[in-house]
Amino acid sequence: QVQLVESGGDFVQTGGSLRLSCAASGLTGSSYWMNWIRQAPGKGLEWVSSIKSGATFYSESVKGRFTISRDGAKNTLYLEMTSLQVEDSAVYFCAAAGYWGQGTQVTVSS
Repeated sequence: QVQLVESGGDFVQTGGSLRLSCAASGLTGSSYWMNWIRQAPGKGLEWVSSIKSGATFYSESVKGRFTISRDGAKNTLYLEMTSLQVEDSAVYFCAAAGYWGQGTQVTVSS
């Protein structure tokens, strides 16, 4: 059974930082993309970042502020977020191999 469990969401002020984690279980190997996707209140899903075999990709809205990484030994995906803005407020989902986590809430206040 595959499970993706996000954590690390919190309430922060503009300019603050957070690190999100996604603990993955039940997935074998590493030949799949791992992704962060977010959904702001009243808006659709927005792709944020992806990683596979060390290659990383970011949306333009977070490039230079967010860093995605993966610890294969711990089967954990991370998203280091800095210089957070109000527009970054959203539920952040981890997704991999067709599976999604339940999401973690990030709220950025001015």
